[in-house]
Amino acid sequence: MSEHKFIVAGAGFSGAVITERIANELNEKVLIYEKRDHLGGNAYDFVNKNGIIIHKYGPHIFHTFSKKVWNYISRFTEWFEYKHRVLAKVDDKLIPLPFDFKSLEILLTDKSAKIKETLLKTYGENKKIPVYELLNSNKKILKEFGEFVFEKIFFNYSKKQWGVNPLSLSKEVLKRVPVFIGYTNSYFDDPYYGIPKDGFTRIFNKMLDNKNIKILLKKDFKEDFRIKDNRVFFKGKKFDGIIIYTGEIDYLFDRKFGKLPYRSLKFEFEDCNLKEFQPVAVVNYPGKEKFTRITEYKHFLNQKVKKTTISKEYPGEYTPNKKNFSIPYYPILSKENEELFEKYVKEAKEIKNILLVGRLAEYRYYNMDNAILRALETFEKIKSLWFYR
Repeated sequence: MSEHKFIVAGAGFSGAVITERIANELNEKVLIYEKRDHLGGNAYDFVNKNGIIIHKYGPHIFHTFSKKVWNYISRFTEWFEYKHRVLAKVDDKLIPLPFDFKSLEILLTDKSAKIKETLLKTYGENKKIPVYELLNSNKKILKEFGEFVFEKIFFNYSKKQWGVNPLSLSKEVLKRVPVFIGYTNSYFDDPYYGIPKDGFTRIFNKMLDNKNIKILLKKDFKEDFRIKDNRVFFKGKKFDGIIIYTGEIDYLFDRKFGKLPYRSLKFEFEDCNLKEFQPVAVVNYPGKEKFTRITEYKHFLNQKVKKTTISKEYPGEYTPNKKNFSIPYYPILSKENEELFEKYVKEAKEIKNILLVGRLAEYRYYNMDNAILRALETFEKIKSLWFYR
């Protein structure tokens, strides 16, 4: 049997936070399995040849409403006070996102005054109104405005992102496309946010720097562990310790009920002999382009370097074991997929020493702060069970 009483599958935020807590607070040994050749999951970053910190799996900006989460993660990093501004290229013009009064003035110059007046009278100032609410407004001017925003900002972008007609998406997805009643100066309104001064990878290195923690990189959890008759076996012998599993839940059970679908991403990186490629870190492209956005990474930490590096982001269907689109990013939430997921949850509940944590294991879209909070909550359950075992 393994000398480790705790096994963690996955070294992203979910797995790393629980590992850190077990190793430090419970003073127990933890063994981490990580398929990739690095820590950090999709938050992994590195310094490229131009001296720029690159987010390998797309832009990551840490933001949260939770003081608990902020205080916890701040133990492992200092922060650069970055304000995230996002622009969208629409009709060859750059407009702010979320769509606000400035965007309105740029794209609908002649109608902007009347639309602004109606929005203010209907909703009040400094409010975020989901586009689906405007689409269902009984006021003609707001309904037409909603249709305009839906077409220009949401339709093509979401069609590219999800690979389906956006009208078939749930209201939860539409809620992510708000119109701001007023003028915005930041993409997020969370009280706590920023970019780690030394990058995200440094957070994971600090978090997991403990003699109680052993890390196996480029190692699949299922190479050593298997499930049979609702029991877990380690290298052929019954394992009675606790397993925290953060990977794809359907993969854990060999996709016996079918494959849970995800959307994936492909990034094309380009070094540019320019001082600046675009005025902000992220510019969305909701038009006919095949990519959804361009990220220029030097903006995140205001790095003063002579060249710059960008990435174009292409969505696609998650296809395991392929060169492109081989990483699951976004669960596709639908009634059918939820029902399939619940079959795997029911299967997992029969195994008493496996805990499912994180975006892939719980088939939920978690931001980084959600993942950390969920991991901290799970640790508290582990701790209570451990002390009263």
